[in-house]
Amino acid sequence: MSLILALDTSTPAVTAGVVRLPDHTILAERVTVDARAHAERLTPNVLAALADAGLTMADLDAVVVGCGPGPFTGLRAGMATAAAYGHALDIPVHGVCSLDAIGVRTTGDTLVVTDARRREIYWARYLDGVRTDGPAVDAPADVDPGTARAVAGSPEHAALFDLPIREPVYPTPAGLVAAVPDWSARPQPLVALYLRRPDAKPLAAQQ
Repeated sequence: MSLILALDTSTPAVTAGVVRLPDHTILAERVTVDARAHAERLTPNVLAALADAGLTMADLDAVVVGCGPGPFTGLRAGMATAAAYGHALDIPVHGVCSLDAIGVRTTGDTLVVTDARRREIYWARYLDGVRTDGPAVDAPADVDPGTARAVAGSPEHAALFDLPIREPVYPTPAGLVAAVPDWSARPQPLVALYLRRPDAKPLAAQQ
């Protein structure tokens, strides 16, 4: 049995939960929907989820964190926190695509979308939980849903497509854990999926 701490800050949902492997039982989860409170709410949510599960940090065997796509500030909060826990507890930290944490919980041919701001969306397509296209960032009008028969993710942006809307809305602890392809493998270094060039340019590039 392994106890996994699952974190995600790629969307307005500040998500923390504890999932037990191999049966993927959710022992506890805390979610705060506030796009401006990633840094403030993540650690309290982690501590509350552990308390709800009757566990301490020392009981954890691994961490999984959503690496986006998402906004820079939000991703930085989640990934830095996950890395810090992994280092302090000497346990592995697995990074996953946050869209996968939604898509892996869907069935059939499904389009997953989340808010990318600037009137754009992050998106990917899944067939029975396996990603077949994306991730990418585009204006909704430029996203071809192809043969998708449903859309999951941000309800506001899912409503832009003439398709039935499905859950989940945000990456869940269970979805994050399910998105790890091989728990026995050594995790790769955490790499954020921004999918955009940074707004700030080096001084040399501006001249």
